[in-house]
Amino acid sequence: MSQVKKMLLGTAFVAMGLSASAFAQTAQPAGADATGQMSAPAAQIAPAPQNIVAPAPTDPLVVKRNANAQASAEYKASKKASKQELKATSKEAKAQYKEQVRNAKINKKADNQTANDELKSAEPDGPKDTGLQH
Repeated sequence: MSQVKKMLLGTAFVAMGLSASAFAQTAQPAGADATGQMSAPAAQIAPAPQNIVAPAPTDPLVVKRNANAQASAEYKASKKASKQELKATSKEAKAQYKEQVRNAKINKKADNQTANDELKSAEPDGPKDTGLQH
């Protein structure tokens, strides 16, 4: 039994030693030569970035949750756009109404002035009070 233990321990140590040496060989940075020294051009080259994309979930509840979240985000964006459009339309209508009120006041003032001028031109320049009493 002790001989089997020794063999198993020996094989385990050998396997660990081999994996450690394999790791040491692959752990050298890119551009390093056999002595482990970095060469100048390879040290300046950066590896290309990789986009890691998670696979689509297959759980129907997760898919439903994601679909609901996307629909909710689209609805909120649409609602916000509609609200801004309504606000702009309301602001434009209010400005137009104020302009109409301003023009109406100016027209009323001009009409009153015209009527007053016509009334004054139709009256004689004589005294206003003739002294008659009724």
